[in-house]
Amino acid sequence: MQDKARRDLFRGSLDVMVLAVLADGRAYGYAIQKKLKEAGGQTIQAGSLYPLLHRLEADGLIKATWDRSSARERKWYELTLAGKRELRRAAADWQAYLARLQALVLPAVRNIASQG
Repeated sequence: MQDKARRDLFRGSLDVMVLAVLADGRAYGYAIQKKLKEAGGQTIQAGSLYPLLHRLEADGLIKATWDRSSARERKWYELTLAGKRELRRAAADWQAYLARLQALVLPAVRNIASQG
């Protein structure tokens, strides 16, 4: 149950996590995948990441461009203005959610700890 809950939380956060990664500047898929692993402690498979990137692009939150200047072509992703606005909105939602969760859970944990 614990692993499933972590995976579900990670999956439910992926949109905002990808937007946050791209807030640092443009990145290609593998670099995004690495940063998500470092931040979330879980690996997102390419088969899940690229459809997510395509959806975010279709929603106008990111844009993709091909770099063909080197031997290895890479598709780079970056935030659009709409993506920046969405990241700010999602971050505010997350902060409000975490505050409500802490208000509920932390007193319960303290109560349990005081019971021995």
